[in-house]
Amino acid sequence: MSKVAIIGAGNVGATAAYCVAEQNVADIVMVDVVPGFPQSKAIDFLHASPLRGYRVQIAGVNEYEAIQDADVVIHTAGIPRKPGMDRMDLLRTNVNIARDAARNVARYAPNAVIIAVANPLDIIATVCLRESGFPRERVVGMAGVLDSTRLRYFIAERLNVLPRDVQAMVLGGHGDSMVPLTRYASVAGIPLVDLLDGGTIKSLSDRTRVGGGEIVQYLKQGSAYYAPGASAAKMAEAVLKDEKRILPASAYLQGEYGYHDLFLGVPVLLGRGGVEKIYELELTAEEKKALDGSVEEVQGGLTQLASLG
Repeated sequence: MSKVAIIGAGNVGATAAYCVAEQNVADIVMVDVVPGFPQSKAIDFLHASPLRGYRVQIAGVNEYEAIQDADVVIHTAGIPRKPGMDRMDLLRTNVNIARDAARNVARYAPNAVIIAVANPLDIIATVCLRESGFPRERVVGMAGVLDSTRLRYFIAERLNVLPRDVQAMVLGGHGDSMVPLTRYASVAGIPLVDLLDGGTIKSLSDRTRVGGGEIVQYLKQGSAYYAPGASAAKMAEAVLKDEKRILPASAYLQGEYGYHDLFLGVPVLLGRGGVEKIYELELTAEEKKALDGSVEEVQGGLTQLASLG
């Protein structure tokens, strides 16, 4: 059976593990630095297996050796911003966690596809690529699937239709500068522009951009984890089953869309080899301008990353 390693057994990592387990396609190992924490999660998941119908091995460990020969590695480990902590302190901590993880993935799972989930996502994906030494095809960021899923739900909620009948795509970085391509959205093949007026579509796009923030406002401490975990698991499934799915994901661009040497959310073909193709869509002048703005934000993060040394 295939094997998925999940770095970080917190809310996002644990949700991803649960969703992967229910796919019944891979054994799972969760790695976390806190003694007993991943072990307790693994045992709890196993206790649920008679009720949920999955039959996979699930282990929780504190050492990286257990990820040996994993086919997919989902990196969720990182800390949330704490009171008194500035953005650079947060970035430094999460970058160091990602560096250590990527080096261990290269050592123990040299043929894996890495799915970066921790924030700041496009920067963490960059660290995973650099430190693992993997080809760009085998490191991909999760955010596009999550952001598009949120937009799909908001559309379904507004139209009172089945969410899975809605298709939508969000490009760009994972943040307020993301670019919902609503002219590509549809419901059971019907273009969204035939179902909703422009003002309503814009309001749904705006809500998508702050979808994660809306959850944070309610939680006060912490952030979303059910949808991010499910999104990462869906990407892992596409790789493990070699589904050749077209999904919006953060890929490392080397000239596509006119951008170089950075991760950005774009449509990709996801299969056993990771990012097997990047699709370049024809963008309107307005869409390209918005994507340029998103790239500026990512480049700002890369500048901060460079300052860490």
